[in-house]
Amino acid sequence: MDKKSVLFVCLGNTCRSPMAEAIFIYLLKQRSITDKWIVDSAGIANYHVGKGPNRRAADTLRNHGINDFQHRARQITEDDFVNFDYIFCMDYYNITTLEKLAQRLKVPKKAQIDLLGNYDPDGEQEIEDPYCAISMNEFEQVYQQCLRSCMGFLDSLNK
Repeated sequence: MDKKSVLFVCLGNTCRSPMAEAIFIYLLKQRSITDKWIVDSAGIANYHVGKGPNRRAADTLRNHGINDFQHRARQITEDDFVNFDYIFCMDYYNITTLEKLAQRLKVPKKAQIDLLGNYDPDGEQEIEDPYCAISMNEFEQVYQQCLRSCMGFLDSLNK
């Protein structure tokens, strides 16, 4: 059986998309299906390539028991459109940028590109960027939105 694959995308790949990646892997472990998935994340911009996750994002994950997440930021590549089944963006800017990039590259995309928030049962489609946030509240909100959305996506596959 072929593995399913998912790529989470945000602007810089240090806050939202790595949090979504870590949460998704955590949920796969809980459901004992990690061997059925390939999971990664990437950024639209190359601002933080090679760097680890934002400290506040990592702290938020640890506060929820996700302690073993390893991450280095990377920029999305042409191959990602072909190699992944699902590419989940965090906001409308991300999805618009990716769609334009795919058209410009004339990539025969395999990936279904969508907003991760479309799977949020609370209906919050956009996951706001907490990078410039003053408090940890915004990171907690991103965590909760990603958790709900990742659970919603996984549950939708079983329907």
